[in-house]
Amino acid sequence: MDNLAPIILFVYNRPEHTLRCLESLKKNELANESTLYIFCDGAKENASKEDIVNIKEVQSIISQKQWCKQVLINKQELNIGLRNSVINGVRQVFNDYKKAIIIEDDLILSKFFLTYMNKGLELFENDLTVSQISGHSFQLNVSSLKEDAYFLPLTTTWGWATWKRVWDEVDFNGSDFNNVLSNKKAIKAFNLDNSYDYYSMLLKQINSTKKISSWGIMFWFHTFKNNYKVLFPKYTLVSNIGFDGSGTHKANSTIETKFNVENKVVLFPEKIEVNEMLFLQLKKQLRKQEYSFKNKLIRFYNKLAGK
Repeated sequence: MDNLAPIILFVYNRPEHTLRCLESLKKNELANESTLYIFCDGAKENASKEDIVNIKEVQSIISQKQWCKQVLINKQELNIGLRNSVINGVRQVFNDYKKAIIIEDDLILSKFFLTYMNKGLELFENDLTVSQISGHSFQLNVSSLKEDAYFLPLTTTWGWATWKRVWDEVDFNGSDFNNVLSNKKAIKAFNLDNSYDYYSMLLKQINSTKKISSWGIMFWFHTFKNNYKVLFPKYTLVSNIGFDGSGTHKANSTIETKFNVENKVVLFPEKIEVNEMLFLQLKKQLRKQEYSFKNKLIRFYNKLAGK
């Protein structure tokens, strides 16, 4: 495959996750033909000894092997956080490229991940209605889906790709959010028909003094207001191992998304249109998860109150 997209990896203080991620990347079909940029964040001012040791170990791991054809490493002296790391790192790479594939240290990749991402970037490069190629997919009933991929009006942060033309458009300050989300109907749509509270996340990022430090919610806002679409694989090509309490924004959990490494995306959709059946499934799934979460909170607080 000609004109391969560079890969951008963001790492920090999780050596085991970083090693597993890089090992899965190295097994990819196109790894030995690809360029890999690794951005390693620095220690926080109040970093513990354990954090400092882990950061040094991560920096040692990323230099251990020739993970791809070419590996370029950028190490931060000071901590700038994941949001700034992603925004600045992707922008830096886009000084030299028109497209890129982005991953984080808690992702295990299918051996077909790079092949799918590059093909998706190539197929939809000139279609201005597509903002992102997602390597992750939801656990939906796709038995009736003839193609190996589908479109949804929703972005992802678990292994994705985009073009310089899209990234340059994004206003990460969300200066127009009051105009775009000016009424309940717009807010409901932004929340996927009130399936998930993205609006509260957006408010915390833009208005709160204690910002949630998320680039992802701003990318979703940009996709939403422009009515863009995102390509998802039929079966996920990414497994997330970050739900162990090790990440800045991850709670303790035994969840680990699984994938079948034998799945390969061959047949791409010809029409760029939302798969309404799968979109409806997703919204129902999100509502169910939200309802379950709220019930758990109610039971927890009732227990505290002795009820």
